[in-house]
Amino acid sequence: MPRLPGQVPPGPAVPTVMVGTYPDYALAQQAVDHLSDNKFPVERTAIIGTDLRLVENVLGRLTTARAAGAGAASGAWFGLFVGLLFGLFSNSNWFAVIFVCLLIGAAWGAIFGAIAHAATGGRRDFASRSSLQAGQYAVVTDPEVADQARQLLVQLNWRASGAQ
Repeated sequence: MPRLPGQVPPGPAVPTVMVGTYPDYALAQQAVDHLSDNKFPVERTAIIGTDLRLVENVLGRLTTARAAGAGAASGAWFGLFVGLLFGLFSNSNWFAVIFVCLLIGAAWGAIFGAIAHAATGGRRDFASRSSLQAGQYAVVTDPEVADQARQLLVQLNWRASGAQ
């Protein structure tokens, strides 16, 4: 969002001084946890992931039957929701209403899942899960507390190395 000269940006400022870099998020989190354990003002820190990449893990082949199964599962959830609503306002057997709506939802979900997969014409015949991953994580702080953070992180690295 553009700002006029001299206009204060909305929200808190992002810390700017890097005090440590780590190859994975767990180590960066451990560093901030160490800072917190030593009464450091962690509200003045941030963990910033850099060198982002999109990783798509292929889970398996997507067939019409698998697409129908996935559609049936999501349709069953919707049918269960509708069944619960109908069951609340119905004088008939509550469990029967829920069960019938669940079956109808599963059937329609399976039909629409199979049709949707068949409509793709063989393009993208696999199931996958995407995630963003960073190549490196930086712990950054405000300039006023950067030296204190560095000293505490040196203690953490010293202790982790097994030195006496």
